[in-house]
Amino acid sequence: MQPSPGQVAQPGERLAPGEFFIPDLCSPRPVLAMVLLVELMVLVYTLSTSALPEFNWDTLAIGSLFVQWVVLLSASLLCALRRVVGGLGLPLVSLCCLVVVLAVTAMSSFLGWRLLPILNDGTGEGWWLFRNLVVAAVLTGILLRYFYLQQQLLLQKQLELQSRLDSLRARIRPHFLFNTLNSIASLIVSRPEDAERAVEDLAELLRVSLQEQQRPTTVADELRLCELYLAIEQLRLGDRLRVDWEVGPGLRDLPMPSLILQPLVENAVYHGVAQLPTGGVVHISVQLADGGVLVVVDNPTPQQSTRTGGHHMALENIRQRLAVLYGNQARLHSLQDDGVFRVELGYPLREMV
Repeated sequence: MQPSPGQVAQPGERLAPGEFFIPDLCSPRPVLAMVLLVELMVLVYTLSTSALPEFNWDTLAIGSLFVQWVVLLSASLLCALRRVVGGLGLPLVSLCCLVVVLAVTAMSSFLGWRLLPILNDGTGEGWWLFRNLVVAAVLTGILLRYFYLQQQLLLQKQLELQSRLDSLRARIRPHFLFNTLNSIASLIVSRPEDAERAVEDLAELLRVSLQEQQRPTTVADELRLCELYLAIEQLRLGDRLRVDWEVGPGLRDLPMPSLILQPLVENAVYHGVAQLPTGGVVHISVQLADGGVLVVVDNPTPQQSTRTGGHHMALENIRQRLAVLYGNQARLHSLQDDGVFRVELGYPLREMV
């Protein structure tokens, strides 16, 4: 059984492909970090064994050549073996990595002793090999422990973010359902057939809104959610509710956080159009802007607008969710001017939490 995202892997458990605690040594960034780290260690060793007025450049050069060879060859082998050992249990993964590094160290030490006489320090080939293996084992153990703890911290952070998102989603659903049921209740006595159709729309709406638990949501999913909600409100408000859609081409398959657009449309209807005797137009725009998605929702408002706490709750909820998902790369602004209330929401096009 594989641990779920955010779950801490226990010894003996199999690691999910995305939870392999060794960084991807096929990419240059972690390899560069390892090269710089071991070069710093070689420099410290050289400083500790030579006098500063007569710095031993030969020791630094030979030590750097030998250590970097071991590091780069080990990284290459671990990169090639990543898919093979990634599905093993945590102890076996660590053991395989240690064996690879020790094998590379032993081979490099043997060849180095034979090909580079300058490495002969008078202690003999056996002690030279043994010393290098001990140093390699200690350093590899320290690095493996560091990589494991780093991965656990990352998984814990992802778990906390997911918990916050689940909490925020749970808070907005009752508000959305309450307003929808109120709209249906207003139709039961006067227009029972429309109320029945609204119940069917609500059933489909709830089914669509729950799909985000199985797969990431897209712009098309959120637009469909809004269309179902607006169809219910259209039955209640009739010609008072008019909708103007403006969706850029090729945007429907792009990712969009779940229940982000629908609450904005709901606020536009519930706190705007529904409060006006003559109704009004809700303008919904979804476009590409600055390398991300920009959503704009406009709606008319009464001159003496009394906005309820639910309105502020929805906007604050969305603002918190955007902060969790994208940090300061997302934005949510609202303004009211000359009888029009506008909300602008933007987020970058990258993978969400």
